[in-house]
Amino acid sequence: MDRRTMLGAGVGMAAATALDWTAFAAPAAAATGKPGDPVQMRSDGTYATVPLKKDVISLAVAQTRVVPVELSNIRQTRRANVQHMCDVIDTANGFSGSKDLICFHEFPITGYRHVWNLEDARKIAIEIPGEETEILAAKAREYGSYIVFGSYVRDPDWPERLLSITTMINDKGEIIAKDWKARNLKGFFPGGRELFTTTIYDVLDEYVERYGWDAVLPIVRTPLGNFITSSSQREPELFRAYAMKGAEVMLRTATGNYGELDVRATSMYNGVYSTIANNSASPENKYYLADSNPGYAGIIGPDGEFIKQAETDSETLVYGRIPIGSFRARHRQPIVHSELVMPIFEQYRSPYGPNLLADYQPTDTQDAGRYLREKTRW
Repeated sequence: MDRRTMLGAGVGMAAATALDWTAFAAPAAAATGKPGDPVQMRSDGTYATVPLKKDVISLAVAQTRVVPVELSNIRQTRRANVQHMCDVIDTANGFSGSKDLICFHEFPITGYRHVWNLEDARKIAIEIPGEETEILAAKAREYGSYIVFGSYVRDPDWPERLLSITTMINDKGEIIAKDWKARNLKGFFPGGRELFTTTIYDVLDEYVERYGWDAVLPIVRTPLGNFITSSSQREPELFRAYAMKGAEVMLRTATGNYGELDVRATSMYNGVYSTIANNSASPENKYYLADSNPGYAGIIGPDGEFIKQAETDSETLVYGRIPIGSFRARHRQPIVHSELVMPIFEQYRSPYGPNLLADYQPTDTQDAGRYLREKTRW
């Protein structure tokens, strides 16, 4: 079973019928910093912004192929993937007019193969900034478009790690966001395998010590609106927290299917816009069947309904417009009766705690599964 099928299978963890709260006493100290600092509570429910440069923004969600880089020919095959992105950016800004924002899926540059181990994946990963981001930045400047994409990334500040990062480049070609994935699903994949990328949750204390609590769930405040990026799925609390911090448009990425209900419900419950970029069918990819859960990328409104959704699993662009000016004028933080739920949240402990990869880096999916099975709290 490949990653696409696994994500589309809807495998879930059965909920316990009863929970002994005393088994999960609160830790003596949380990560460095004060988690409450980033949320601004004003008397009218508004939130921090920068002035908008236009009242309506145009965007395109790119449903493109996913082709893994060849280990025997890394630079050329990776460059071919970037060139394809550039061709799509040209098309997005073509006959239908220029686009303020173009969103790609989770792995348009490196592709994905479930057989890659840590060493393989680090070889094919990009660095930010690097050759690939410079090429995309030139396109951003050419058209005055913001560009968003996910990728495997190597970071010299985190040696021996493999990161999954969503990057945003602005219309001047500047990298304005390098957002780590917040967490990986654990206990989800069959066969006892686990993902071995390092997420914020896996090294939470060190991440907060380096970057501060605001960077854990960052808001990218731009003249086009308040954006967040994320490749996480099935964790509504993450997106609720983003909305509390002032998110207006949630730019979500996937590769190998996504939960349509998850994305729609997130928009509806928080009253925000969302985009979801999934890969297309990829006959060029010899490692997967072309029909393995691709397609149906789209743009969702604050009512949870699709404004536009791809009607095919082939390569395509989904176009839309967001009236960000009128939306901001009426939008407020979500109403959450936190006093009712916080006593439960403060006691609850998930089966896998934070910082589990702080002192150990798994070498492949099997090693990650073995290691994490020994760390479960349930």
